Amino acid sequence: MSLAGAQKKGRKFLNPIPTEDAGFGKMIPILREYMDNKAENVPKIPLGPFKTDTSIYKTPPASGLRITWVGHSSLLIEIDGIRILTDPVWSQRVSFSQAFGPKRFFQPPIALEDLPPLDAVIVSHDHYDHLDKATIKFFAGKPIPFITPMGVCKYLEDWGILKNYTNEVDWGDSVMIGNCNITATPSRHFSGRGIINRNETLWASFVIKGPQHNIFFGADSGWFPGFAEIGEAFGPFDLTMLEIGAYGKYWPDIHMGPDHATNAHLALKGDVMMPLHWATFSLAPHAWYEPGERLVNFAKEKNIKLFMPEPGKPTEVNGPYNSEWWKRFMRTESQDI
Repeated sequence: MSLAGAQKKGRKFLNPIPTEDAGFGKMIPILREYMDNKAENVPKIPLGPFKTDTSIYKTPPASGLRITWVGHSSLLIEIDGIRILTDPVWSQRVSFSQAFGPKRFFQPPIALEDLPPLDAVIVSHDHYDHLDKATIKFFAGKPIPFITPMGVCKYLEDWGILKNYTNEVDWGDSVMIGNCNITATPSRHFSGRGIINRNETLWASFVIKGPQHNIFFGADSGWFPGFAEIGEAFGPFDLTMLEIGAYGKYWPDIHMGPDHATNAHLALKGDVMMPLHWATFSLAPHAWYEPGERLVNFAKEKNIKLFMPEPGKPTEVNGPYNSEWWKRFMRTESQDI
């Protein structure tokens, strides 16, 4: 693996190392696993409501770093004087149709029109749970820079994002936003919004480095040795934001789960770890709360400091913090009787 640009074979981008991306060959066993699954994939107790106190944004974070987790991989990051929105998804379902497909467990805690002024939007790849057409259209015509991996800007421009505000990046490319340097780094995943266009756009993780803070937005990735290379080249990180949900035995290469995510945090030379990509949509045959519960256990074993704020609550990163918000919505044995 190298931190140099991504490689292609014909029209298809390649992963840093050989990767099985759960294609058609795995479809039957995956469907069988879903049919036999008895886990609480969708919360029996409705999550939320969560509500963001937007008055907080009138005052800059004293620490210089504040995070609002909107849900899944959607984050409002305030770092060293700039605001960055990642993978904004406000729709009810992550699908090509709002009539069916995975439905969100809780409503977005902040309305799009109530967001504070943004300095940039990062879109990590083109999957429906990271690139949401309806949400992107809200930003049409607005002078906000977008940063995406190669090939993804074609969607943005089709949906009304100003062409001179789009920045397509290869692995290793950087974009300056204010006094922060945003660098695309490799991840181990795949792309495609349909049957015939798999891997024709790139996927990426991102290093966000300001004058005071250095953080890592991992987006979607399976485990690979590149985390250590990123840590050597760009670390240490004050905060790593890594996916812990949507794992399954038939796609171990493209999502990490809590065990490998904590290993990635250590390889990245991270100080505090924040989990993403969980408790918002049912995308895998595990209980909705399981990734968070398992993460807490792995963090204890590996001596990792966690940052787990409640959805929608702007929270400064001053060290470890676990709100344990999800425990309020877990069913007990007495509730099942």
